[in-house]
Amino acid sequence: MSDIELRHISKQFKDTAALDDVSFSVADGELFVLLGHTGAGKTTTLRIIAGLERQDAGDVVFDGEIVNQYTPADRDVAFVFQQYSLYPNKTVYENLAFPLRSPLRRVSSVEIDRRVRDAAEKLRITPLLARKTANLSGGEMQRVSIGRAIVRQPRVFLMDEPLSNLDAKLREALRIEIQHLQKTQGSTTLFVTHDQIEALTMADRIGVLRQGRIVQIGPPQEIYDRPTTTFVAQLVGIPRINLLPATRENGTLVIADSAIKLPLVNANEVPPLFLLGVRPEDVRLDPAGDLRGEVILTEPLGVETVVHIRSERQTLLCLVPGITPLAIGDTVSFSIDRSRLHFFERGGQRVGD
Repeated sequence: MSDIELRHISKQFKDTAALDDVSFSVADGELFVLLGHTGAGKTTTLRIIAGLERQDAGDVVFDGEIVNQYTPADRDVAFVFQQYSLYPNKTVYENLAFPLRSPLRRVSSVEIDRRVRDAAEKLRITPLLARKTANLSGGEMQRVSIGRAIVRQPRVFLMDEPLSNLDAKLREALRIEIQHLQKTQGSTTLFVTHDQIEALTMADRIGVLRQGRIVQIGPPQEIYDRPTTTFVAQLVGIPRINLLPATRENGTLVIADSAIKLPLVNANEVPPLFLLGVRPEDVRLDPAGDLRGEVILTEPLGVETVVHIRSERQTLLCLVPGITPLAIGDTVSFSIDRSRLHFFERGGQRVGD
């Protein structure tokens, strides 16, 4: 396997800057997830790494060597697409074997058979080897697509939203399988997604891409617990973070349009006007709590319930375990964990450590 580095990559499509000075690295054996909305530049990044697209500026580096002039074949990467890209009239076995039968690879028939059966066993598709891929389900087809990448034993795996066309249960199952395969094989993998759950559960590190720029890179816990901007804070987390305009008044935090006031430790580090971020799990129903509000909505999710609490004209989301008996119109006491507050400038940048 290889390590990958992108150095100041830029790419323009007519009047649109797809990538703007993008730099990051993926370590040998790391599963790096590139997270962002549709149109952020995620697929363009993968295509540039694979050599399918040429950047306007910057370098693609494998193992310390600049590979800008290398063809896609010479870069030796395996690309798993959102669409399955299989031959419908060929069997699963033939689809898995196809990448190895190129004259350039010179792989013996015995070695092809070994690799195909090994990949099929890892992906639990051995019983499907004789079936035509046209007769497979979506989850089965994506397993075959991943298998085609595995048999090649490439330097790098590139995965472009491979689970987005599957239903929720299949996504969860394949997410676990990809993560298990990546760890057991130690493969260098760059996985692209717009799904924060995939990013948080799979990644060793996450790179957040917004409008062609990297805005934060870090382990999943750091991205969640210490978002550098309000964009990242809102992108990651279900239910969404409470993001509230607030002021600092004589050492007290005052949330606008509400009765919520909290004493502040290190108040001088917070600007007079700011945006306060509070994760719903840090708003806690508490009979002894010093804050009060009215329940205006409950969203039962099974293992937990999202409770919408209104204080004057402001609403906070609160996450409670299980199914709550609370009803709309109930008055509740609650507290906010002050050790878990997030402070942002009105322009969106994080304040403090």
